[in-house]
Amino acid sequence: MKLLGLIGYPLDHSFSVPYFREKFRNQEITGYEYLNFPIKTVDELKTLITEHSDLAGLNVTIPYKQAVIPYLDHLDPLSREIGAVNTIRISRQKDRACLEGFNTDVYGFYHSLSPLLKGQVNRALILGTGGASMAVAYALKLMKIDYLFVSRKPLKGMLGYNDLCQTIIKNHNIIINTTPAGTWPDISEFPDIPYDLLSNHHILFDLVYNPPETKFMELGKRKGAMVMNGFKMLTLQAERSWEIWTSGRNSISPV
Repeated sequence: MKLLGLIGYPLDHSFSVPYFREKFRNQEITGYEYLNFPIKTVDELKTLITEHSDLAGLNVTIPYKQAVIPYLDHLDPLSREIGAVNTIRISRQKDRACLEGFNTDVYGFYHSLSPLLKGQVNRALILGTGGASMAVAYALKLMKIDYLFVSRKPLKGMLGYNDLCQTIIKNHNIIINTTPAGTWPDISEFPDIPYDLLSNHHILFDLVYNPPETKFMELGKRKGAMVMNGFKMLTLQAERSWEIWTSGRNSISPV
């Protein structure tokens, strides 16, 4: 039996365990089990690897997509360029575990957003600067979409939430929430953007998937914006992770 799982904290909102269990059942896949591993610090990864000698792969979620990198033996070219990992493949030689890092968020986001795009000039605002935002930015580059980061503590070249004026909102018709704001159980929370400036020319993409419609999405819909949650992105990246765990490939195309 090979063990797969998810690390992050907290994991109450995770869809991964039911998703993979259903996949194994529907596709009659045997020899695998998928579990949640809610670790309070990334340093607990060492103990996890030692205690579970049958562990063959992990998904990585908030807040460890960047913090996990120093614990890995190898990074594929994509995750190295992005600086964030959401998939780990584990192989063992004698008593030593080798951890390889990959990023499948780019693939998931690219193929979720691209069907929504129209033949117009698209510019994006990325809300948040964590590990998921790095994958979103990379995918936008592949789609040749200019973007700006928006942060509560903006660095040089970024915007603060107070900078989101009418001109900025009008000129950036794609707004992507990569923060956990609005994730269950804190469903009343939402990113602090000027929703009254939105229109039916905007696309609001929320990486949050639980609840299915976040407050961010609801407020956008009221102004006529097209909205999408992160569920499709998650299913796409999950299947890409499965491919990495079972194919043995050393790198994977972002799209």
